[in-house]
Amino acid sequence: MLTDDFIRYIASVRRYSPRTQAIYRDVLTQFAGYCAADGTDVALLDAMTPTAIRNYEVWLLDGRKENPRTVAQHLSVLSSFSRYLMKEGKLSSNPARAVSRPKQEKRLPVFYRDASMQEYFDRTAFSVSEENMDQIVGSDKVSLEWWRRRQGRLVVSLLYGTGIRRSELISLDIRSVDFSRRVLHVRGKGDKMREIPLIPALCHEICLYLQATETMLGSGRPDDAPLLVTEKGTRLYPMAVQRIVGTELGTVSSISGRKSPHVLRHTLATGLLDKGADLNSIKELLGHSSLAATQVYTHNSIAKLKKVYNNAHPRAKRGGNNGD
Repeated sequence: MLTDDFIRYIASVRRYSPRTQAIYRDVLTQFAGYCAADGTDVALLDAMTPTAIRNYEVWLLDGRKENPRTVAQHLSVLSSFSRYLMKEGKLSSNPARAVSRPKQEKRLPVFYRDASMQEYFDRTAFSVSEENMDQIVGSDKVSLEWWRRRQGRLVVSLLYGTGIRRSELISLDIRSVDFSRRVLHVRGKGDKMREIPLIPALCHEICLYLQATETMLGSGRPDDAPLLVTEKGTRLYPMAVQRIVGTELGTVSSISGRKSPHVLRHTLATGLLDKGADLNSIKELLGHSSLAATQVYTHNSIAKLKKVYNNAHPRAKRGGNNGD
């Protein structure tokens, strides 16, 4: 099947993540089902027309009541599939390009306030201190509880301190941390590698976590072992990270909204921009493929600038009048 070949292509050549592969497969399955083209490659190719794709878009919006963002994602997948078919000589043009995307409401990145993050780190400082390392002596209940606290704090510290994605966090190995140079080697989207600087305090926190984990598991671990693990020593998984972040940030009274790894990423990017970091540097740090993806953070900074301007500028305070 062409869809199977396409999924193998984005997995092996484009190096898309398993989650992205699943999204692409699901979209193509839904489109084929809508066009009654789920039987043969010929039927699917016949359905790859601007009219069919436009009708599919209307059905998603009006029939399925999907939001514009989801519909745009479906059209993007169909466009990517069309480009693949063109490369394979199955199509002469991209039919998805003739279909207009639905208008989407621009959403500004949500982020946590500096005071909220400082409250969290102040509250959890003792959990990761060197003084309480002797609380972890094995895999008993008390040791396990202190190890969980240490791990929870490290998950938030890494996400907030480096701006890495959840998938990148999970894929880290022990050797990903270069303690001598104080950098983190991260494998991002498209299998691209990048280096992220680590502050000394975070390096120390990682080192203590590794010592605590070895004590709990009862054995040393090789450099290619996962950095973050479950209580059984297996690599941490996405939902576990989500739960950890929710639990950790749930202790901060000033954080009432969504608690997620991605918001911590937004928080770092927004903070860096507010403090004068240039967009290109932030782009490299976050592993964005284009500057356009990074520019969304300027909206929050412009909003902050407007507030400062209105509060401080003499003419703004007078409503724009020249006189008193």
